[in-house]
Amino acid sequence: MTKIKVAFQGELGAYSHIAVNEVFNDVEIKTCSTFEETFKTAFEDESYKIVIPLENSLAGRVADIHYLLPKYKLQIHGEHFQTVEHNLIAKQESEMKDIKFVRSHAQAIGQCQKIIMENKYKTIISADTAGSAKELSESKDKSIAAIASKLSAEIYKLKILKKNIEDEKGNVTRFLIMGKKVQQPEFEKEKKYITTCIFRLKSKPSALYKSLGGFATNQINMTKLESFSVKNTFAQTNFYLDFEGHLDDKPVQNAMEELGFHTERLDILGVYEASTFRQK
Repeated sequence: MTKIKVAFQGELGAYSHIAVNEVFNDVEIKTCSTFEETFKTAFEDESYKIVIPLENSLAGRVADIHYLLPKYKLQIHGEHFQTVEHNLIAKQESEMKDIKFVRSHAQAIGQCQKIIMENKYKTIISADTAGSAKELSESKDKSIAAIASKLSAEIYKLKILKKNIEDEKGNVTRFLIMGKKVQQPEFEKEKKYITTCIFRLKSKPSALYKSLGGFATNQINMTKLESFSVKNTFAQTNFYLDFEGHLDDKPVQNAMEELGFHTERLDILGVYEASTFRQK
């Protein structure tokens, strides 16, 4: 049986890697240095799926993703909510008393300020969490620790000094599973779906208010609406929209027709089954 080919941004052991392991059973993995490279992989080779972080419950949206979605127009065929658990990891010979420096991604360091402040650690910013673990494994300095996943510790043969060091619990990242050619699931009334689109409004007064009226009158729940500027201009804005429903459902069709009247561009990025995490 042919393995599913999946690409993600970051080193082995990244939280994206954990998400891949939870979504897919038997995969051939490609790691990418940037999100752009990740999108490009699936755009140029339709045999690839990509797993992309969209937003985090503590830190908000992930930079660059909103601009890459309309650029490459890959299709979403699923979502996954991944709990983020940060760990203080070090070389096998290191103990807590040895640690003077902590290396990790800026966001992870920001989410683990309590342990950093209590121990007066100096911080070293790295490109990503798993990358910091990899760099640590190649170093001989036992005074440096990394903030990364349990999987990173296993892959790079490092020791977990302290588990779950994040300041706040409930740290969850939402990932999108995307590909170039994805078949839309058939509509079944008993199932819950999410539809995702990006649109740009016509430059008219009250255009946003009018464009969303169809969702209210057809009783469709919008779960996410976010604006982001069109590149190189402040005069126009794109909107990212998630809502509950399937394009083959009549109320959704009515709402989308109303939305279309007020937009100069409307791209459907996918219809997919809602994650069971949404029911928690």
